[in-house]
Amino acid sequence: MKSFEDKLEHYAELVVKVGLNVQKGQRLLINSPIEAADFTRRITKYAYEHGCSRVFVDWVDTGLNRIHYLNASDDVLKNFIEQWEVDKFNSLAEHNDCMLFIAGTDPSAYANIPPERIMYVQKNGAEKLQSIAQKRLRGDVPWAIIGVPTEAWAESIYPELKKDEAVAALWEAIFKTVRVDQPDPIAAWQEHSATLTKKVDYLNEQKFKTLHYKSEGTNLSIDLHPDHKWVGGGHPSTFGTTYIPNLPTEEVFTTPHKYGVNGTVASKKPLSALGNLIENFTLTFKEGKVVDFTAEKGYETLKQLLSMDEGMLYLGEVALVPHDSPISNSGIIFNNTLFDENASCHLAIGNAISMALHDAKNINIEDYEKKGINHSNGHTDFMIGSADLEIEAEYYDGRKVPLFKNGNWA
Repeated sequence: MKSFEDKLEHYAELVVKVGLNVQKGQRLLINSPIEAADFTRRITKYAYEHGCSRVFVDWVDTGLNRIHYLNASDDVLKNFIEQWEVDKFNSLAEHNDCMLFIAGTDPSAYANIPPERIMYVQKNGAEKLQSIAQKRLRGDVPWAIIGVPTEAWAESIYPELKKDEAVAALWEAIFKTVRVDQPDPIAAWQEHSATLTKKVDYLNEQKFKTLHYKSEGTNLSIDLHPDHKWVGGGHPSTFGTTYIPNLPTEEVFTTPHKYGVNGTVASKKPLSALGNLIENFTLTFKEGKVVDFTAEKGYETLKQLLSMDEGMLYLGEVALVPHDSPISNSGIIFNNTLFDENASCHLAIGNAISMALHDAKNINIEDYEKKGINHSNGHTDFMIGSADLEIEAEYYDGRKVPLFKNGNWA
């Protein structure tokens, strides 16, 4: 039986060796909540031991951010990112360094702040860091997103528990999702990655044209991009290494055709966006574009999210996750996209992930529109999978086969 301390150490080691696959001489930038300082130090130690030449940390303090969002002028929020920050990220991309994002902030951290003020900051950051974002999505910069509990996040999941009990429960839930509770976590991930690769290989062999989704509240058709490529498990960098961007991950994903989405889709889990929760929402598409939307909670936040730019009204990702999967079977709604998207089939509005296209290295942003690839300064996943989800896949010759039945692979 592993102790809590053992699990923490194995988790840190897993992030460095499997998630990022840090190479000798690479630098690492960690974006971390200040509440995760202890685990950030563990990551730093393993990174240096694994050959990393320098570790930098950008600390996130949602309390401090609230003060900025409430008190700074609109002009300041619209120009929140300084040039020296842009230079820092560009330097990482130029040298094929690594980036780690630690998720764990309060999913309602920015409640009661006008959503447009938060959007100003996110839009400004997305515009100024567009180059690094494209290089990261292409595979020039190995990156990973992981979860570390904070009190506010844990309490949103376990409101019936005391703070310390909620944090402890969330740690154990995370350990299970990333397989740290298993005797050899690295071997477990190698096996899991191989399983996802088999699904990827099958889907790439089929070369499907369209996916048809049906479930309660959902009747949607999505044309896949003619040059689409399914991706899952380990992702290749552009310089010969392999890394896993999401720990945990249960998905295989690809790129839709920007103008080939029609029908209505209903969310099945809460979405944390712009510091607020959006619940029980629907999006209606016509020729790729969102033409109508509803939300029982967070309507104004959803409205702001969709108005970030024109590209946020189109899809950039299609991901398949069986309902009968470890995170889904835990019965926990994490109120965090990293975990909830790996419990459910999901879609993403916003920018396409270029690594899910053939010949991605030679596709520039300028080519996106004429090739039917969506471009946006945002990318937001939302969960649509459920026990009643049916997905029918259609070939180019009109033949159709069941792909998902009762929420699982058919």
